[in-house]
Amino acid sequence: MAKGSITTLKTTDGHTLDAYIARPTGTPKGGLVIIQEIFGLNDHMKHVGDEYAAEGYLCVVPAMFDRIQKNLVIGYTEFQAGRDAIGKLTEPMILADLAACVKAASEGGKVVVTGYCWGGAVAYLAASKVDGVAGAVAYYGTRIIQYSETMLPKVPVQYHFGANDKSIPPEAITKIKAAHPIGSFYVYDGADHGFTCTERPTYNEAAKQIAKQRTLDFLRDVTEN
Repeated sequence: MAKGSITTLKTTDGHTLDAYIARPTGTPKGGLVIIQEIFGLNDHMKHVGDEYAAEGYLCVVPAMFDRIQKNLVIGYTEFQAGRDAIGKLTEPMILADLAACVKAASEGGKVVVTGYCWGGAVAYLAASKVDGVAGAVAYYGTRIIQYSETMLPKVPVQYHFGANDKSIPPEAITKIKAAHPIGSFYVYDGADHGFTCTERPTYNEAAKQIAKQRTLDFLRDVTEN
């Protein structure tokens, strides 16, 4: 499996942030920006970058908390600390960081933005407001419901939710579908929030593998057409 390295990206507003770059062997099939959960750029997020690099994509996994504190990583049980960190990030900050990541990932071809938890909502934001994004894949993005009230994606978006995820109940998914009816929506029976993360108790191997294959199919359709 590909193993990446840390590089530094500079944004248009003068900020510098770290990003984990995982490169495939041979010519990339496309570029993939992978946005963290509320816990920071931890080992799991780097592993996700390696995983998709092994599938042929040039992966950029940014440290979105660098605007708050360099190398900030929060434990999986420290939910409030993660929410507090996210609360310090403004939309212009996030958009500037996304633009720098998309530029870096474009070396690999057409760029898709994916994300998990908070990152799932950021992927939706990227699909709505960031130039150079060809598509997005949003995994259980709790804040998508708020974003969907004020913005809509300009590119194809694939959505993944767990049926047991109390932070995104069925009525929330229904509202997102109503706002963006042309999106591709998948809900996994028996899966909870964070079902793709091997380091969380809610990890669901079966749901994760189905979702990953759907993500790879989406990536192929978007980046190769």
